[in-house]
Amino acid sequence: MTTDVTNVKREALWARGTGLPDYHTHNSRCGHARGSLREYVEAALERGLSGIGVSDHLPLVHTRDPELSMALSELEAYVCDVRDLQTEYPGFILLGIEADYRPDTFDDVHGVLGSYPFDYVIGSVHYLDEWPFDDPRQRHTWEGRDVDDVWRRYFDMVGEAAETGAFTLIGHLDLVKKWGHRPLRPIEDAARTLAERIGRTDAVVEVNTSGLRKPVAELYPDLDLLRLLREHGAAVTFGSDAHSPDDVGRDFAAALAAVREAGFDSYAALEYPPTSIESPDHHPAGCVGRTPRAIPALRPLPTPPQTKAGAKGSR
Repeated sequence: MTTDVTNVKREALWARGTGLPDYHTHNSRCGHARGSLREYVEAALERGLSGIGVSDHLPLVHTRDPELSMALSELEAYVCDVRDLQTEYPGFILLGIEADYRPDTFDDVHGVLGSYPFDYVIGSVHYLDEWPFDDPRQRHTWEGRDVDDVWRRYFDMVGEAAETGAFTLIGHLDLVKKWGHRPLRPIEDAARTLAERIGRTDAVVEVNTSGLRKPVAELYPDLDLLRLLREHGAAVTFGSDAHSPDDVGRDFAAALAAVREAGFDSYAALEYPPTSIESPDHHPAGCVGRTPRAIPALRPLPTPPQTKAGAKGSR
């Protein structure tokens, strides 16, 4: 039975104007995305999102790779550029950053994060030891590895990241599946332990739609992990992981459907602390220094549109 095309189009149009935020976007500064900050912001406005989080990659502290992140010398300019846009679009933009979690560099990363007025921080795991497992240039290095061990080590590292308390959001929770490598033996115990660990923290898990555009062709995280997260009291929010303005808010209809199917009835929106001065667009510290981070506030999931009356699938 095929789905009625009219209803599919209605769902897609509805998702573009649900008033959801997109908290995971990049831009040309990182070296592997295209488009300016302004183009991403304008795309979010055009698609009816409630706001956008600019969250480019924090400069890597253990190496310098212009194809993975901006240089540390560019970070202040990045922050200032976002602050300038915030004055043009009051209340619509949050200044974020995506930081890699590695135990050996965490203290240095934490120090950098504390030196700038980020509204929120996405914590992500892209490395296991020195291995950049999701780097397209290193895809061939999966050959000969124990995939089950990789998955377990990855889940353990993500749990550690959440428990540091340094990250507002946890990015692409099961990124380890990006190239389609699956465990050969059950790892439900590791997945449940990860959900339990996250549920004991204040970290919010993003439902990241970029996995639908990768070889695995799935959301991060998958439905089973989403159900475990709900069971253990974790909150979720939304991110496209856009590396092009065209991808801002992309596939949010699929993300909403998965979140709802997993049993969630709310999502976390990032709001500025009421004790701060006015709004996230008023930062007396300017481009450097520390200001209070945005805090997650639960909001009801938007209600999907009614399907066309009497619409039926065809066999």
